[in-house]
Amino acid sequence: MKTKQIKNQMVIYQAANGAIELRYSSENKTFFAGMNQIADLFGVQKAAISKHLKNIFASNELSFKATVSKMETVQIEGERTIRRFIDVYNLDAIIAVGYRVNSKQATRFRIWSTGTLAEYVTKGFAVDRRYIQKNYGAFMEAVENIRHLLPEGSPIDHASVLELVSTFADTWLSLSAYDKDEMVTRGATKKSVALTAEQLQGAFLSFKNSLVEKGEATEIFGQERSTGSVTGIVGNVMQSFGGKSVYASIEEKAAHLLYFIVKNHPFVDGNKRSGAYAFVWFLNRAKILDRSKITPPALTALTLFIAESDPKNKDRLIKLVLQLLKK
Repeated sequence: MKTKQIKNQMVIYQAANGAIELRYSSENKTFFAGMNQIADLFGVQKAAISKHLKNIFASNELSFKATVSKMETVQIEGERTIRRFIDVYNLDAIIAVGYRVNSKQATRFRIWSTGTLAEYVTKGFAVDRRYIQKNYGAFMEAVENIRHLLPEGSPIDHASVLELVSTFADTWLSLSAYDKDEMVTRGATKKSVALTAEQLQGAFLSFKNSLVEKGEATEIFGQERSTGSVTGIVGNVMQSFGGKSVYASIEEKAAHLLYFIVKNHPFVDGNKRSGAYAFVWFLNRAKILDRSKITPPALTALTLFIAESDPKNKDRLIKLVLQLLKK
């Protein structure tokens, strides 16, 4: 493993798999390296790096101005402190050189880089297995099990799958509990929060008006397909039996509100957006909305999964939402 430092701040080296790795301080905040560092990285002489960089700039593969910077070096010679400025090259230049150099280390880099690129092309993402370590198998199992919630040929992309997996990572990296049906089945927040069809329709109207003003919706957005559709959904969410709520917790009510609006298509247009809005609106109304968990990307991914899911997986989708809301 080759290492080199500038002002004892930044280190650049090549991992065993060929990946370029850089370590830098918060003071420098840079991914630049000098020719000597790049030469050490790929196991060749400095002259070879200089030749390749000249060709890269001469062919306009990269812009010299955008790629090269100056860095001060400090060297003690006897009793004198010598300060010099050297050219340093950004990560784009380092990678470009790596594809031109003829050495074993450069070959390892190209193999690693090509494999990473192939993973992006075929999967839509690449995973650094070192950081997942022993949990890599569980992580990929999580991705696959999430995807199994969807009908074959679903248009949901891998980015949405990963968004959900990353959202649940703190409590749900392995989905063995999912397969064993051991996920959360009840919410924790037991308190009374009123929800009537009139209140929800008023919230929908405000939401629609804001979208129309921004040019993100038309007048047909949020129009009921048939009179009483929203009333029916609210009735289902707030129903009781024997004097007790069927969905006892706020989390269960919110999860079913999201599911019913998205899957029952009560509106001519805007069912997914309306479902997501109602979900967040109700949680906020109950004062349990955690914006660190219910991020816009996570909510979008979750809503898309519900929309595309097989109805036979309803209970599992509800558990998925409850797991997200778990405190």
